[in-house]
Amino acid sequence: MPARRPRLAPDRAHDELIDSLARLRVDLGLPTAFPEEVDAAAARAARSVPTDPALAGRDDLRDLEFLTIDPAGSTDLDQAMHLERTATGGILHYAIADVPAFVEPGGPVDAEARLRGQTLYAADRRIPLHPVVISEDAASLLPDRDRLAYVWRFELDDGARPVATTLRRAVIRSRAQWTYTGAQVAIDAGAAPPTLQALAWFGPQRLEREAERGGASLNVPEARVVPGDDGGYRLEREAPLVVEDWNAQVSLLTGMAAAELMLRGRVGILRTMPAAEPDDVAAFRAQTVALGLPWRLDVAYGDYLRALDRHDPSALAILDAATGLFRGAGYVAFDGEPPTDPVQSAIGAPYAHTTAPLRRLVDRWSLIVCEAIANDREVPGWARESLPSLPKIMGRSDALASRLETGTLDRVEAAQLAGREGRTFDAVVLGRRNGTARVQLTDPPVAARVEGLDAAAGTTVRLRLTSADIATGEIALAPAPAP
Repeated sequence: MPARRPRLAPDRAHDELIDSLARLRVDLGLPTAFPEEVDAAAARAARSVPTDPALAGRDDLRDLEFLTIDPAGSTDLDQAMHLERTATGGILHYAIADVPAFVEPGGPVDAEARLRGQTLYAADRRIPLHPVVISEDAASLLPDRDRLAYVWRFELDDGARPVATTLRRAVIRSRAQWTYTGAQVAIDAGAAPPTLQALAWFGPQRLEREAERGGASLNVPEARVVPGDDGGYRLEREAPLVVEDWNAQVSLLTGMAAAELMLRGRVGILRTMPAAEPDDVAAFRAQTVALGLPWRLDVAYGDYLRALDRHDPSALAILDAATGLFRGAGYVAFDGEPPTDPVQSAIGAPYAHTTAPLRRLVDRWSLIVCEAIANDREVPGWARESLPSLPKIMGRSDALASRLETGTLDRVEAAQLAGREGRTFDAVVLGRRNGTARVQLTDPPVAARVEGLDAAAGTTVRLRLTSADIATGEIALAPAPAP
């Protein structure tokens, strides 16, 4: 029997991981800083753009008590909301950072943003779309500061359906920056401010509307890289909090409203996804039967997924399979004839990215186009003419973001296991393809592929760790011999 390799000391594993993540960024060709002329242009804009409503020519909405809800530590705040109940439903004001006010079309900041496409997130840093003087200061909807914003106003009926929608540029002032955890605790304790109390009505209503239109929120437990107690990084794989789902519904409503405006105005850019192929749906349904959690014909796809117990190993395997049903998401720009199929099938409606302009390039165009259409004005020529370039820019950026995310997760997962070679772990089999099983370890929550594992999806198995290479992120596991 080979000798077990001693577990790496925390500081050594940390150092190896930091070096590996740095090499990954180099290998992907990620930028390390903004060019001087870009930083200078951003600083000038941050200093010169007025936030006084009269000087800026904006509506004054500073009397509304907006708040933000974001992950802990966030400083690039794209969205703020004010939600109030009425006798017939509610009124939602949703403020989106007015990035166009700080980015001159064709200028240095615009040109660099078109190269980057989106903010990229690594374990140990983020690579922002815009210089931080804009993205984390002047344009960010930080609390207790006057900020420029595009403000969507939705009049909602008792089912949180929009019955009237407007979009205006305004000056707002957020009152508080909430974390998801803090917001959930306040709501559960009955100590939340009015907007969060109203969100607890809005969220469930919008989830019901999602079910009606055939949309599906997977809510798959996501792997998150978080700082560890030893100064390194560790993995968490937890389902989102309920308030995260409710907050996401605000963004979804806005994205669907943006798509409706664009289709009405016959110009814009949509986020589309084709419907799942019938053969894939049939195969997925058969898999649910094999796993003992059959998807009945009289139950909608989204309702079935929402009812699954996220702690059931068979449910985890089903959710993993469900992520493969919907493929081919992309962007479609149009000017004149709308797309033949404008629907984002997982959402169950036409949809546009429009709520994250600090972190995603395409959202800046969406806001500009929608605000013009909503107020019966011509879409600016520069925005209209550059729409066809956006799908390629965003496609390239999405691919890079995916490679960074995958490479980062692989390396952090390897660091979690390094030094434990020879040990055995419990794991759930998520699925099999071409003789290779996809598994997720119970602790730590590492996902991996295992050659030669003859076990059905949804079963629990014992695996022995053969190797874990932090430098490459490669992990080798094998079926553990019977005791």
